[in-house]
Order: sequence, then structure tokens, then C-alpha cells
Amino acid sequence: MITLSRRVIAACALAAALTACGSSAGPAARPPAPAPSPAAPSAPPTLAAGPAGLTPVFEHGPRDAGRTVALTFDADMTADQGPRAAAGERFDHPRLIETLRKLHVPATVFMTGRWAEEYPDQARAIGRDPLFEVANHSYSHYAFTGDCYGLPAVPGERMRADVERAYQAFRTVGVPAAMPYFRFPGGCYDRRALKALTPAGVTAVQWDVVGGDAFATDPDAVARQVLDGVRPGSVVVLHCTRSAAPTTEEAVRKVVPELRRQGYRFVKVSELIGAANGRG
Repeated sequence: MITLSRRVIAACALAAALTACGSSAGPAARPPAPAPSPAAPSAPPTLAAGPAGLTPVFEHGPRDAGRTVALTFDADMTADQGPRAAAGERFDHPRLIETLRKLHVPATVFMTGRWAEEYPDQARAIGRDPLFEVANHSYSHYAFTGDCYGLPAVPGERMRADVERAYQAFRTVGVPAAMPYFRFPGGCYDRRALKALTPAGVTAVQWDVVGGDAFATDPDAVARQVLDGVRPGSVVVLHCTRSAAPTTEEAVRKVVPELRRQGYRFVKVSELIGAANGRG
């Protein structure tokens, strides 16, 4: 009897201990799951190379993908205009950029490398603002063809280097991720220029609506020209240069509410190119 009682007591003690362990510790702890790896940022959309592998040219987005429009602004300054800037001429337009911010208008700024060097704080602020994207307008703003609005010409063997020098200028002033889009100075290009830029891997971005703000003095005329030209998917070319386009900011304040009234949504060029990918 004593032996049996001791066995019963021992069994009960063991059962109690197991029960206590189960209630206090719960199931065996599992090692923590590894943290998910951060998703790699997707590359900006570009167009496939054109015929014979030439640099592709983009003029507007799809006409049947909703009422979207991209306002683009050329921040022009040629390589030889440093003395004019030193003498007080203003090639920037901070009030225009601030108006775009106040109106919450996304935009693509095609910037020359020389402009970024002259206005590094503004270039950096534009490049770091998610409302905008910075694209390449060459370093020098010299023409990539002959006979282009009186601009000096870049030799064919220097075209790619001029584009790459602009990207280097953007990096130097702190623009974090300039887009792989290039706008020819004056919009002038030919087959030789497209071939020269193929190794740079850029998409050349033109436009289908000319704002007409360069050297304009009447903002109402600029606004009318934009409003008359815009269609779904349009790319509008304007300027971000006070001395050469002093009426642009006022024209933008007229254009934006009217296009919104018509049901248009403002987008960056990258969104239009993304929408155009895979479409004829």
C-alpha cells in the first residue's frame, strides 16, 4: 500500500508539473520569420529602340487612355551664358515652380547641366520633390543639328558626352535620380543625332503642343495656345526661364483650372510613356 501510494503521488506530481509547464510556456517558440527584403525600385519606363536601333522618340501618350496631359518645362541655359547670369540675367523661375506646388501639378523639368550648375539649390529641390521629375536637356543647350534657331552646334562625336555630362552635373548638385529622358535643344534632331545617343539609353521626348511662351509678353495668348492644342495624352512644352519666358507662370495659373474643369488629369512624362508601352 505504501509503495502504491508513493507511485500514485509521484504520478500526480509529474502530471501537475507537466500541466504547469504547458500552461505557462505554451507551444515551443518558433524562430522569427525573416524580414521581407525591400522591393527593388522599378526602372523608369522607356520606349524600345526605334528602327535600326536608333534612339526612340516620344511625342504624346495614348489618345484613348483617359484625359491625361503632361506639362513639361525646359530649364534652358547654354554653356556660354555664365557672364550674362553673373551680370544679373535670371535663367531660373522659382515663382513658377512654387505655383506648380501650390496647384499640386505634377510636371517634368527638362534641365540643362549648365542650369543645374548655376542654380544648384533649385535643381536639388526640384529633383527631390516627388511632385516633379528631372530629365535631361543636354549640358550645353547647343544644337544637335545644324541650323537650329541660331544655336551653336555640338559635333557628332561629342553628342553622347554632352548628354552624359548633364547627368553628371545633376549628380554633383544632388539631384538623386534624373530620368532617362532627353529633350533635344530647340527640338532639333536628325538620324545622326538619334544614332549618336543610342548608347546613352535615353528616350527622346518631344511634344505635340507648343506653348509659345518663349519671349511671349501676353499670358492670355500663351494660355489660349495651350488650351486650343491639348488633347488626351498631350505633352505640352513650356519654359522655366524668367528672362526668356516671363509670362509662363501667369499662363499656367490660367491653364491649370481650365483643363481640370474639362476633366484633364496632370501627369509626368513617365506616366505617359508607361501608358504607351506595348501600344502601337
